[in-house]
Amino acid sequence: MRANKRGNLPKDLLRGRSRFQAWRERRKIRGRIPDTLWALAVRLVKVHGVNRTALALGVDYYSLKKRVEAASTCEPPASGPAFVELPAPAVAGKQCLFELNTAAGTTLRVQLFGYDTADVEILARVVWSTE
Repeated sequence: MRANKRGNLPKDLLRGRSRFQAWRERRKIRGRIPDTLWALAVRLVKVHGVNRTALALGVDYYSLKKRVEAASTCEPPASGPAFVELPAPAVAGKQCLFELNTAAGTTLRVQLFGYDTADVEILARVVWSTE
């Protein structure tokens, strides 16, 4: 079992092993491994694999494998950016340019974009009623 020798393990696995050993020495009765240590083991599996991590940390291979599978199904899929800027839509509405002339010789040039026909009628009535 060469993987269990201290000289052959990467630093992160050695740190993980020491955390597990410290927990084992502090506990008074046989109990469950805390979730924080399981989370550490799952992170180490992503780098070193289930077998090597289980051997280095002294945990059950199948229990660790189940935790890794559960963690991979819980993780949201990688998504694109959270904010996407959309360009403003091009104005494809109605456009018009017209001139309103009064009997007194006053001329009003109006250019409208996206207008309503009722608005044009109201504008013309106002201009012609001020004569």
